[in-house]
Amino acid sequence: MSSPRTELANAIRALSMDAVQKANSGHPGAPMGMADIAEVLWNDYLRHNPANPCWPNRDRFILSNGHGSMLLYSLLHLTGYDLPMAELKNFRQLHSKTPGHPEYGYTPGIETTTGPLGQGLANAVGMALAERVLAAQFNREGHSVVDHHTYTFVGDGCLMEGISHEVSSLAGTLGLGKLVVFYDDNGISIDGEVEGWFTDDTPARFKAYGWQVINDVNGHSPSEVKAAIEAARHETGKPTLICCKTVIGKGAPHKQGTESCHGAPLGADEVAATRIAIGWEYEPFEIPDHVYAGWDAKSRGAGLEQAWEESMTAYTRDHPELAAELRRRLAGELPADFSAQAAAFIKKTQQEGATIASRKASQNCLNSFGPLLPELLGGSADLAGSNLTIWSGSKGIARDDASGNYIYYGVREFGMAAIMNGLALHGGFINYGATFLIFMEYARNAVRMAALMKQQSIFVFTHDSIGLGEDGPTHQPVEQLTALRSTPNMHTWRPCDAVESAVAWKAAIERRDGPSSLVFSRQNLPHQSRDADQLAAVARGAYILRDCQGAPDVILIATGSEVSLVMAAAEQLAAAGKQARVVSMPCAEVFEQQDAAYREAVLPSDVLARVAVEALHADYWYKYVGLDGRVVGMTTFGESAPAADLMKYFGFTVENVLAVVEEVL
Repeated sequence: MSSPRTELANAIRALSMDAVQKANSGHPGAPMGMADIAEVLWNDYLRHNPANPCWPNRDRFILSNGHGSMLLYSLLHLTGYDLPMAELKNFRQLHSKTPGHPEYGYTPGIETTTGPLGQGLANAVGMALAERVLAAQFNREGHSVVDHHTYTFVGDGCLMEGISHEVSSLAGTLGLGKLVVFYDDNGISIDGEVEGWFTDDTPARFKAYGWQVINDVNGHSPSEVKAAIEAARHETGKPTLICCKTVIGKGAPHKQGTESCHGAPLGADEVAATRIAIGWEYEPFEIPDHVYAGWDAKSRGAGLEQAWEESMTAYTRDHPELAAELRRRLAGELPADFSAQAAAFIKKTQQEGATIASRKASQNCLNSFGPLLPELLGGSADLAGSNLTIWSGSKGIARDDASGNYIYYGVREFGMAAIMNGLALHGGFINYGATFLIFMEYARNAVRMAALMKQQSIFVFTHDSIGLGEDGPTHQPVEQLTALRSTPNMHTWRPCDAVESAVAWKAAIERRDGPSSLVFSRQNLPHQSRDADQLAAVARGAYILRDCQGAPDVILIATGSEVSLVMAAAEQLAAAGKQARVVSMPCAEVFEQQDAAYREAVLPSDVLARVAVEALHADYWYKYVGLDGRVVGMTTFGESAPAADLMKYFGFTVENVLAVVEEVL
């Protein structure tokens, strides 16, 4: 006869193996192996309210080893979230709320999309950091209105991924004491027993990061798991790693402890044998009432949220302005005057007409917008002096004082981007992080995840082309903008001057349904003259910067540093009696969202002579110039030389643009 706690855990095992079996696809091993840990955590410690999954002061739970998604779906269903049994039966099917890996936005209670291993851990670091900073900014004596933990399950695969080093190192340095990570140390991955390829001393590794490590916990002993969680919660100055020895596929008599139950259904015979082995006497997808009652978290969750609301009432009484500000930020609302103030700054920037590098223009934007946005939280991957991400009001976040607004991420591009996503998911901040555009490649998958989850992470990428010069092809981006532009739901801005830079920043700050990449130059960019209509049109992603009398003979399209080049070419074409229109396209994705009439007005379909100019990969631009058009762009890697020499060598000159125009006319 199993104990009551084991019976509750067995409900997870049964639901997980049944759903995977019905789908004929999935990963039963991790849910069955971690069921006992999850039962203790969710029933004894996790502060959450199934009726309101977005309650701000809830604990966060992240399943970083997201292939074990049926563990999380089982927990959500059993504890009372809006995830009916029909959805568990529909596991991994089209448009179900139970996709193969947990996906943010599909299912109530899912805190982040996981599956790319290690990134859930990184998101958790971001969430724990958000809690720490928000608490430092808002909590006052007698009022701990921001006070919650972040709990994360990770597997061997998560800890093999390099991102686990990046983010765990930073979490230890910052002393994120409310971050608790459970390591599912079962010794098995897809290829078999990990001792052939993963023999790290994981406890020693995390101790070196500055973590509290609780080693050799029997993951199938509720009392040992409970004692470990107590110790983790008692340690407030360090994050905690709880190393749990578990058996993958626990309960499956012939497959537990082997890779055969990692990523495939157990099979009908083994499912039946498992039912007997664990004493589960119920039909597939059948949960008895007393088990539901043992899991039900609705009443407790409602009480926890109500208690928090009462604490907020007392906080509001003693600190009304802070309380209003906290609620505004948690709701994701911008200050009422932000849009008008930002528009005024853009108009002022146009009037001043400065010729500066767009990375410097970006810093000017931060100096203007930063004082308007207490929620602005920035950072750089050890390139602040080059990215120009520190503004006059920046204050670094440290272990002993987390009340600041700037994160020194260190050389951790991938970790930075994934932590940013965790910050965005937590709420209360508008966050940005910076590196060179070329190193977007290190961060690529986290950048993609921001777009997939529709999160407002603002990626600042400087040193945007071969124009950075002598550092050479290792540092000169070529194909990176194409990758960003081809990412669904990403807005990629490459401004041509200080004005477009300010518009880009305003758009990124006001966007609530996805990330933005702001791509800035190292070299100075000439100011472009605009009338009021042109200034307003910048925000539409593309606009006519210079037009001609009557129908154009040729349309020149450019972005960034190449806009001034095509403007000079257009002048010479006009002098030669040829009608040239110049279109600046700082953000193609926003331009594509405009109505057909506007797009036709900017790029009339009957003008087939088109030339695009950009000192990055050429292929992207054929969608705008057509196969009969021409692109002055890169098809090779760069070289090491002064920027002016490189631009000439690769054909980014007025003379070459004019020669290419002649080819299409």
